[in-house]
Amino acid sequence: MSIIRYVQRSVSRKLMLVVLATTFLALSAYGSVMLIYDLRTYHDTWVKDLTTQANIIAEVSAPALEFNDPQTARENLNLLSTRRSILQAAIYTSTGAVFAGYSTTETRPEPLMAGPSDGYLVHGDRITVVHPIIKNGTSLGAVYILARYEARARLASYALILVCVMVASMSLALLISIWLQAALTRPLFAVTNVAREVMQSRDFSLRAEKFSEDEIGILVDAFNDMLSEVEKRARALEDSNRSLEHEMTERQAAERALLQADRRKDEFLATLAHELRNPLAPLLNGLRILRLADRDSADVQDAQEIMDRQLRQMVRLVDDLLDVSRITTGKLTISTSRIAVRDVMQAAVETCSTFIETCGHRLEVVFPDELLCVEGDSVRLSQVFANLLNNSAKYTNSGGQIRFAARAEGGQVLVEISDNGIGIAKDMLPEIFQMFTQVDCSLERAHAGLGVGLALSKRLVELHGGSLAAISDGVGKGSLFRVTLNTVDCPADVLDAPVTNQSDAVSRRILLVDDNVDFVTSMASLLTLLGHEVQTVNDGVSALTVAADFAPDYAFLDIGMPGLNGYDLARRLRELPSTANCVLTAVTGWGQDKDRQLSRAAGFDYHLVKPVELARILEVLEAGPRL
Repeated sequence: MSIIRYVQRSVSRKLMLVVLATTFLALSAYGSVMLIYDLRTYHDTWVKDLTTQANIIAEVSAPALEFNDPQTARENLNLLSTRRSILQAAIYTSTGAVFAGYSTTETRPEPLMAGPSDGYLVHGDRITVVHPIIKNGTSLGAVYILARYEARARLASYALILVCVMVASMSLALLISIWLQAALTRPLFAVTNVAREVMQSRDFSLRAEKFSEDEIGILVDAFNDMLSEVEKRARALEDSNRSLEHEMTERQAAERALLQADRRKDEFLATLAHELRNPLAPLLNGLRILRLADRDSADVQDAQEIMDRQLRQMVRLVDDLLDVSRITTGKLTISTSRIAVRDVMQAAVETCSTFIETCGHRLEVVFPDELLCVEGDSVRLSQVFANLLNNSAKYTNSGGQIRFAARAEGGQVLVEISDNGIGIAKDMLPEIFQMFTQVDCSLERAHAGLGVGLALSKRLVELHGGSLAAISDGVGKGSLFRVTLNTVDCPADVLDAPVTNQSDAVSRRILLVDDNVDFVTSMASLLTLLGHEVQTVNDGVSALTVAADFAPDYAFLDIGMPGLNGYDLARRLRELPSTANCVLTAVTGWGQDKDRQLSRAAGFDYHLVKPVELARILEVLEAGPRL
């Protein structure tokens, strides 16, 4: 308690000293400044006043000096009698002799020993002012004034006032400091006592008593809030540690994901090189067989089938790579129309049936009981179903069962591809739709791939406003892929299209223009065998001359050719009378929307993307000009 009393006395004394010292210093500084200012103002004002009086007397007394009229000069000086502070005044000649004088005492002005001068001089409580009398540039004399200088009296009076003010102010400051001791120190001591008890007992439930609603009250509230926040901060620190641990876990997971993505990229590049090399050896072998074997032998037919399969495989790989590029750049688009689900399923079955039969599987196709239509791209949806069928065939052991079925459910169509193959592990289900992911990465797998089919299929289904999901009970228990699409009303023209027999096709006059000699030569041979009349040209300029004489019904034009490109060639052919109505088809490696728009602007009827198969050529020949 003695320590507390000492602290209380010490704070009280300090508070009183602060108030008194502040008041004293403020008053002293203010009084000193005001005193200096007053003395300076008095000095400047009195000097200016006397100088002005001397100047006036000099002006009015100049004629008196000039005409030697001392009486007039004395009368001018007597005018100063109204100024009691002026003790003496005199007018001197140019030689320093007294011409006229004025004095409130018996003392008379004495001659100026040094002659007339100019300025003022303060000596003690007296001030002297001398002002020259000048007329027409000639000095006639000077005016002399002696007056009282009461600066000391003003200083004493001002100091007395300052002392009285300071005594009154210090008394008031003392009263204020006594009041502040009770208003300020009491809450501070309450906070100090509680703080000491909290440090000693670690009891954060203690609170300081609040005595006012001012800043001290705010301080007490803040101190009490601080006590309540200590425990919260401790809990927040624990939560922060847990959050940091969680973030560390997430960062480690992200790092693992990046490493896995990098590993998948490396695996993809290695797989791509492997998959592109695989078809080359059978193709080379097939070419050697065609050179060595008889044309009608079974070996030649086998070689042709092998080369056809391998070329189709390479085309699929290139198409997948192009689609992957479009996905990563956000340029994968579809052209939609109302199409029948049955037709899309049939197209997918026709695409995959050979591969499924080669694998020895049995395919069960269940078309929907009713005519169902969706808004979509028939080619892309057929690609999705074909990818899923091929995927089931690849990951099912020979002699497996694959089921391809569709049904309506709640305004949607569900298309399911199921198999009894190797299945999918539970931990792989969330990852199989990621790019470059493969379920079976072993060297012993029967069929390889780039690992982009499922990712591509999922993106295509999503572009159609649908969803693609994978379901599996685990390894060795097969898998099921379900495509869900929204159904729309079928248009009146969605009917089964009649199949055209190519053997009954009409002979056409066909012009092939491409700087790839092997392509036009081989395609011309195929079309000639089908009964068509074909002309081939390897540059755009020569094509104009040949077309004018040949007058083709159909022309297939490469775009990038030396001399004259395909776009300009198409425009020139439209201008020739013999080819104005010719069906023009662009054959190019560029298949973006902007490329198709350029083709339409140049006058092309169709736009085919390389590599172009014979079936696509025959479709154009069968369809005729586009209206």
